[in-house]
Parts: sequence; structure tokens; C-alpha cells
Amino acid sequence: MAALPVYPWRLAPDGLATLRQLRARGLRPGGQDVVAQIERPRRRRGPLVAYLYEIDKAKPVRPMTPARWAALAKANTARRTCPECERDAGYVIPASLGMCVPCAYPDDEQRAA
Repeated sequence: MAALPVYPWRLAPDGLATLRQLRARGLRPGGQDVVAQIERPRRRRGPLVAYLYEIDKAKPVRPMTPARWAALAKANTARRTCPECERDAGYVIPASLGMCVPCAYPDDEQRAA
């Protein structure tokens, strides 16, 4: 197995792009293998690594179907619905609380009133 070529940050050759750069162009890797990586040095930790793909071999992003839009809307609604009071909180319920803020801290709501 050959090692991947490693390029310094912002010095990758033309024709290669990261996943985010492909997505910004409306593309996806399309099953191709990683051809290289770029590394961004950091002071106190290991370098940040991003994998590079060939733009020529990338395929267009698949369009969202009505069923996918419906599934996404259902998932987002579930993230906003409090399991305690079963109301739409209007925001994504924090995983650390597991419920909406008024249900998590009922004493604070009584003091405010």
C-alpha cells in the first residue's frame, strides 16, 4: 500500500479538492479513493488533516427527492419536540438537558412570574 502524498496547507495542486470544496461546486466524490491529503499545523496538538479528491472524477450531487425532504422535516421536528411536555420548543433541544429549558428548570420559570 503506497502512502498518500501530503501537501502543506493551501498548497495543494490544481485539480484536487476537499469534500467541502467539492460540495460547494455541487459535486461529491462518487466512490473514488482519496488521492492526497493536506495538513494544517497547530501549536499544541497534531495537525488538522483534510483528504483530497480529483475534481475530474467527481460526480454531481444527487438531488433531494420529496421523500427525502419529508424525512428531513420529520427529523428536525423530532429534534425540537420536548419528550416531557411534548411541545415544539422552537429550537433544537440540547442533548445535555434532554428536554426543553422550562421543563429542565421549572423553578426558574416560577420565580420569573
